[in-house]
Amino acid sequence: MLSPIKENHPAVSWADLIVFAGVCAIENMGGPVVGFTPGRTDAVKPNTAPAKDKRFTPDDRLPDGDKDAQHLRDVFYRMGFDDREIVCLSGAHAMGRCHTDRSGFWGPWTYAENAFSNDYFKFLLEKTWTPKKSHNGKPWTGPPQYEADGGKLMMLFTDIALIKDASFKKWVEIYAANEETFTKDFAVAFQKLTELGFKQ
Repeated sequence: MLSPIKENHPAVSWADLIVFAGVCAIENMGGPVVGFTPGRTDAVKPNTAPAKDKRFTPDDRLPDGDKDAQHLRDVFYRMGFDDREIVCLSGAHAMGRCHTDRSGFWGPWTYAENAFSNDYFKFLLEKTWTPKKSHNGKPWTGPPQYEADGGKLMMLFTDIALIKDASFKKWVEIYAANEETFTKDFAVAFQKLTELGFKQ
């Protein structure tokens, strides 16, 4: 059952529709029902201003994939997330893949990129991750990243940081061992993420 929009809600914006589509997609890929509250306003234009702080990406929101654990904390702590939530939200990498024409990085994190699962955490712990050196028989010229299984899977530096940092790693181990715990925590953390910056 798709996540319902609550009755007596304000006008639904394009921003609301994008977030609602996201929570529906997660559910349709086998993930949890994520709560949804409308009330976002649409920006007049995209935020393309340079980052106010050089530690952050141009729009000041997402972490850079080639950074370390401290960078993850710099980005997410200022939004009110703790280490558990940072690791939990990183589990969204079980879905989708990187494209060189968008981020410069290449490849999927798991073998079931259209399904919600805890495979991301399992693979972080179980597979041997080495720096990517080549791609399709040619030297790798993209940004630094890791690979496993002969280049079939990838991880970003920020992913590997989750198993190099003791506080992060304990949550990776918990989520790798228990998909139900990951699913429950993800529903809460993702709703919190989608509701930052607007009043209900």
